Amino acid sequence: MIDPHPCPAAAGFYMPAEFAPHDGTILIWPVRPGSWGLDPRPAQRAFADVIRAIAPHEQVILIVDEAHADEARAAVGDLVDLYIFPTEDSWARDSGPTFVTDGHTVRGISWQFNAWGGTFDGLYTHWENDDALAGRICDALQLDCYDLGDFVLEGGSIHTDGDGTLLVTEACLLSPGRNPDLSREQIEARLGAALGIEKVLWLPRGIYNDETNEHVDNMCAFLAPGEVVLAWTDRSDDPQYALSQQTLAYLSQVTDAKGRPLLIHKLPIPDNPITITADDLQSYHFESGEDARTIGERMAASYVNFYFANQAVIVPQFGGGNAASDERAIQLLTKLCPDRQVVGIDARAILLGGGNIHCITQQIPKGGLSK
Repeated sequence: MIDPHPCPAAAGFYMPAEFAPHDGTILIWPVRPGSWGLDPRPAQRAFADVIRAIAPHEQVILIVDEAHADEARAAVGDLVDLYIFPTEDSWARDSGPTFVTDGHTVRGISWQFNAWGGTFDGLYTHWENDDALAGRICDALQLDCYDLGDFVLEGGSIHTDGDGTLLVTEACLLSPGRNPDLSREQIEARLGAALGIEKVLWLPRGIYNDETNEHVDNMCAFLAPGEVVLAWTDRSDDPQYALSQQTLAYLSQVTDAKGRPLLIHKLPIPDNPITITADDLQSYHFESGEDARTIGERMAASYVNFYFANQAVIVPQFGGGNAASDERAIQLLTKLCPDRQVVGIDARAILLGGGNIHCITQQIPKGGLSK
């Protein structure tokens, strides 16, 4: 059902913070050969590990197509509620609904999804099922859904404190493949009307070589109103160095919607870049028009791409030569989130698909599964 009200904020709805209480989390079972390879089992094991980390804390909804339903049931069937929908890929953060609440009722938002850039620089050529997914999920959950399909947006490109402030990156939201006919001010107005946002903070850049045009969820995330973690490196020869420096300079001189300066915690990226190997590349099968990988390509690895579940923080781990930085990320987030269990998940197989734990999850706020 598509709710008739054109403006969520006008009806008293807003997007709550991810660290606020959830009813559940949505994921999509990974099968696309161009993302997960001809043998997707390593990615599926990583997804299953993420599901096992979340399931003790909240309900998990898993989307899967009919052809792979039995496979998903065998892997995680006792941990999830399974919904059968066709999809092109498995990035629930971007193709799933964005949820808003008025404190009592939860509704969804269905944005236009165009595979991170459409015909300009999108990552694959067919995205009809992914574009329809948000509405289908809301229908299945019996939630009213705002149809904002005239505005291109992915969930990974926004991050809110739930208190009127939204983080985005200029590199992504001003990309020619998103909403090229809208000015920055018009984009701000659309976000405010949809999400109850009072102030948009425009970070200049994201993570180096992030194929989503530098989604904010790989670069910076709220821990609380007025408090963020920022992807960081002290190595001046790393291509990430300048991007993080620019973003730190910006965040250090702005205030949030309530006039608070931001407390910024640096969360270092992996010590050693994660790159595509020849063995990795052999597994992929790219369709015509799909963005292909190359040997030696640097992946956009970041520990900021963690996910807040109820009472937990689910954090990527990359292994290999990054054991020390993996542990550093766990220790830092344990210190910053003392009331949550911090769980590390081997996520290299998810990274090879082009994103990470935050990218494959979408939270359903408290009240969203009450029907």
